[in-house]
Amino acid sequence: MKSFDAIVIGGGQAGPFLAARMVEKGMKVALIERKFLGGTCVNAGCMPTKTLVASARAAYVARNSAVYGVNIPGEIAIDMKVVRARAETVTMNARNGLIGWFAGMDGMTVIYGHARFEDPKTVSVNGETLTAPRIFLNVGARPVIPDLPGINDIDYLTSTSIIHLDTLPRHLAVIGGSYIGLEFAQMYRRFGAEVSVIEHGPKLASREDEDISDAIADVLRSEGIDIHTGVSDIAFARSSDGITVATDSARIDASHVLIATGRKPNTDDLGLDAAGVITDKHGYITVDDTLATNVEGIWALGDCNGHGAFTHTSYNDFEIAAANLLDGADRKLSSRILAYALYIDPPLGRVGMTEKQARASGRKIMISTRPMSRVGRANERGETKGFMKVIADAETKKILGAAILGIEGDEVIHGIIDAMNAGTTYPALQWSVPIHPTVSELIPTVLGDLKPV
Repeated sequence: MKSFDAIVIGGGQAGPFLAARMVEKGMKVALIERKFLGGTCVNAGCMPTKTLVASARAAYVARNSAVYGVNIPGEIAIDMKVVRARAETVTMNARNGLIGWFAGMDGMTVIYGHARFEDPKTVSVNGETLTAPRIFLNVGARPVIPDLPGINDIDYLTSTSIIHLDTLPRHLAVIGGSYIGLEFAQMYRRFGAEVSVIEHGPKLASREDEDISDAIADVLRSEGIDIHTGVSDIAFARSSDGITVATDSARIDASHVLIATGRKPNTDDLGLDAAGVITDKHGYITVDDTLATNVEGIWALGDCNGHGAFTHTSYNDFEIAAANLLDGADRKLSSRILAYALYIDPPLGRVGMTEKQARASGRKIMISTRPMSRVGRANERGETKGFMKVIADAETKKILGAAILGIEGDEVIHGIIDAMNAGTTYPALQWSVPIHPTVSELIPTVLGDLKPV
């Protein structure tokens, strides 16, 4: 049996950085990864997909360049092999950077293999047994495949496999109208494929307020994406030239099907029962406000704990654990203000409560909206789709939440994120003097238009 000061299972965006901090403190750490360092973000999520989004935007801008007085003769052609290779290069550079970083650390042992608990202090991997007083789980999540008629008879894609396509689908059917599905839908439409989105719920991006969801649908429809919501029945069958997707309202002749119906934690094959670690009904590991599980000496970080399915929330889990365990701090998960983005174009930046959540909280609230068509920078760039929306507490004057669907919305939202984390009241922000011409300069204006509801 090999002994360590700590064992980290999973090489995503929390565990490896915590492992590095512990090594800096002179600890002996084993990092176990069953496949690739970097987790979903580096290998099948943020980095490759946003690289693909950038290629798709380049194609979109080229096709629409005449609006700006730039004439490109001939048809805009897409070389999917180059598109794929570019995304793969970004992934490999990041992954190899992590490999090289860890290789140069004395005290760090990287093991590739499938780890399972033998007891609360012991795990086995590749026929070896390792023990440590502290074990950190950072095992991530994977796509959920729903049990739909005919699904096992077709060759479907997931968010992991679609990034390796080096040919352009004739017609891509996206099953699921949430964040991952919508990004791929717009991306492949811009590459030149016909695209249909099929969503069981009544609206796209169901987490958002109805006005945001409607605006997202308008953006996608304006680019020729076929959207079906409120679909109760879906079935698949092979056809002579692809896949038939039959719903209760339509019949779609697709060449490719992307299943984007959610994700589930990679916790079902870790031997958690042997360690006594509790999970909820969905398989997420139950943690307290410090990310500790019900078993002393075991923590769960990142997607597998169900408290955020984003790279930045996973990294924040690392920050919380490192601060508490290594720096004597008292940081809590409950202090985190959730923020995220949807990377369609224009993007959606979101932070805090939705209007629906704020109304349900019983607070007296104020709301302000402003269309992007009334933002100078958006007009100058010729990108006026979407709108800004801010919700505030009428009594405390604190900002409760915001949504910015529009040009640079994923960046502009950080002004609101910073204010909320600092506890700044909205009247104080109204006196800031932002730079012109920017999208962010309209934040004080939007705040000045807050009205009670």
